[in-house]
Amino acid sequence: MHGYALAQRLKEISEDYLRIEEGSLYPALQRMLKVGWLETEMGLSARNRPVRVFKVTEVGKKHLEQEIASVEKMFAGITRVLALAGE
Repeated sequence: MHGYALAQRLKEISEDYLRIEEGSLYPALQRMLKVGWLETEMGLSARNRPVRVFKVTEVGKKHLEQEIASVEKMFAGITRVLALAGE
């Protein structure tokens, strides 16, 4: 996806809980390009305008798997703490 479409998709999927401003999104995408987690190619937007399309690389997919595992562990810990607080 291109940057704007990505921001809109994240907002939609999260049911408006995640709103990523373009001023935060584009620098993050640039950092991910630098470390090799993303690659780009030129494409066309829904309005037929040229845009940079971002795609996750294999290295990026491996990193994402590690991040997901880390977040799952964190949420498991939070869930345990909240369960104790409710007792």
